Amino acid sequence: MDNKILRKLFLGFIQIHILHHAKEEAIYGSWMLKELREHGYEMSSGTLYPILHNMENDGLLSKEENNVNGKIRKYYRTTDKGDRILLEAQSKAYELFKEIKD
Repeated sequence: MDNKILRKLFLGFIQIHILHHAKEEAIYGSWMLKELREHGYEMSSGTLYPILHNMENDGLLSKEENNVNGKIRKYYRTTDKGDRILLEAQSKAYELFKEIKD
């Protein structure tokens, strides 16, 4: 039960993390999985890819498909809307973390 609650809570953090990296440079799923794991978020590709697709459907990410060694790899970057949402989320997260840090 607690695991489900934590997963819901951390979903927002994960999305902010995705937006942060997709703003810096194009990202792809397996790289993002590794990056999230380095920060303690354990998830499968079956969890991450729907998040990426939903963020694309919400207009936060754009997708470009490239052929890499004979396989199609999907690269994601933030859209203008994604950039605006990231700025607002950063501001809200900063205020929250200032309040709860002690």
